[in-house]
Amino acid sequence: MSAAPQQPTHHLSAPMNFFLALCCGLIVANLYYSQPLAGPISQALGMSAESAGLIVTLTQVGYVIGLLLIVPLADLVENRRLILAMLGLSIAAALVAAVAENATLFLTASLLIGVGAVGVQVIVPLAAHLASEEKRGEAVGNVMGGLMFGIMLARPVSSFVTDLYSWHAIFVISALIMLLLGVSIRMMLPQRIPLGTMRYTSLLASMGGLALKTPILQRRAFYQAMMFGAFSIFWTTTPLLLAGPAFNMSQAGIALFALAGVAGAVSAPLAGRVADAGWTRPATIGAMLLAIGSFVITLIFPLGSTAALILLVLAAVLLDFGVSANVVLGQRAIYGLSADLRSRLNGLYMATFFIGGAVGSAVGVWGYAHGGWPAAAALGGGMPALALLVLWLVEPEAEERPAKVAQAK
Repeated sequence: MSAAPQQPTHHLSAPMNFFLALCCGLIVANLYYSQPLAGPISQALGMSAESAGLIVTLTQVGYVIGLLLIVPLADLVENRRLILAMLGLSIAAALVAAVAENATLFLTASLLIGVGAVGVQVIVPLAAHLASEEKRGEAVGNVMGGLMFGIMLARPVSSFVTDLYSWHAIFVISALIMLLLGVSIRMMLPQRIPLGTMRYTSLLASMGGLALKTPILQRRAFYQAMMFGAFSIFWTTTPLLLAGPAFNMSQAGIALFALAGVAGAVSAPLAGRVADAGWTRPATIGAMLLAIGSFVITLIFPLGSTAALILLVLAAVLLDFGVSANVVLGQRAIYGLSADLRSRLNGLYMATFFIGGAVGSAVGVWGYAHGGWPAAAALGGGMPALALLVLWLVEPEAEERPAKVAQAK
C-alpha cells in the first residue's frame, strides 16, 4: 500500500468523459426501472392499489439515505473503491428483487437499490476533479447529460423488457449491467484519494449547518423538490392510467409513450447557458409554468380519446423539459457558493428534492386510487404551483451573490 495520498492532475479525455456519462446513466437507471411497473409488480406480490406507490417511494428513500450518509464518504475514502462498493450493493439488491415472492422482501430490495444508486453522486464530482479548470463546466455538463438520459430511458426500457419477458427480467439485466460496469470502472477509472482529514461524524454534522444557513440552497432545493414530486406523480400514475380501461395499452405501448419524455433531456445544457447569461429567475418561473401546464392540458379532452393521448404525450415532453431545466438552474446557483462545499451542498440539494419525489410517488398513487387521473393531475400540478407561489413571495429579484452566503461555511 502506498503511503501519502497524492492528487495528480488528470487530463479528462473525451472518451473518459463519455465513459463517466455512460456510468451515470446506467447506474441512475436503477432508480427508475420499477416506476412504470408499479401495477404488475404490486399485483404479482399481492399489494393493494394504495400501497403500490411504495415500490417507487422506497427506492427514492434509499437514494436519499445514500446521499446523506454515503456520498459524504467521497471526501474521506478513495473514490473508485466507494463507487465499486455501491455497485456491489446494487447487484445484490437487484438479484433479490428479481427473485422476491413477497412484498416485504421486494420493498427491502427496492430500498437498497436506491442506496446503491448514489454511486452517480460520487462520479459527478469526480469528473470535475479529473477535468482541467477551463473544461470543468463542460465535463460536468456532459456527465449530467448522461445522467438525465439514463433517467428518461429507464422507463421505456423496463416496459419493453417486461412486455417481452416479465418484470423479473429487468432486475436480472440490471445486475448483469452493473457487474460489467464494475469491471470496466475497475480497469478504466483512475484512483482519487481525498486530501480531507475531517472525521466522518464531523462531516455529517457540517451538512446540518449548511442546510440551516444557506438560503439559496433552501430555496432551490424546495423548488426542485416540488418539481420532482410532480415528475414522480406523472410517471408513477400515467402507466396505471394507460394500462387501465380508458386506454388499455400494453407494456410495449406504455414504453413507446415513455420514450416521449427523453426529449425533455435536451433542456439541461440549454438551462446551463441561460443561467450563465443571468436569467436564472425568469427561467425558473418558465420551468414551473411548463410543469403546471403539462398537467392542465391533460384534462382538456375525455380520457381514452386520441386527442387526450396526444396531449398526454405533449405533457410528458413539457414536464420533463421543465424538470430537467430546473435541476440544472438549481445546481448552477448552489455550485457558485463555494468549491470546498460543493459536494456537501450537492448532497443536500439532491437529497431534498428526492424526498419530494418520494412524496410525489406516494401521494400520486394514493390520489389515483381514490380519484382517478383528475385527482393525480391536481396533485401533480399543485406541487410546482406551490413552488411558484413561494418563489413569488420570498425570492428577491436576483439570487444573492456567493459572497453574501459565504457565512454558510
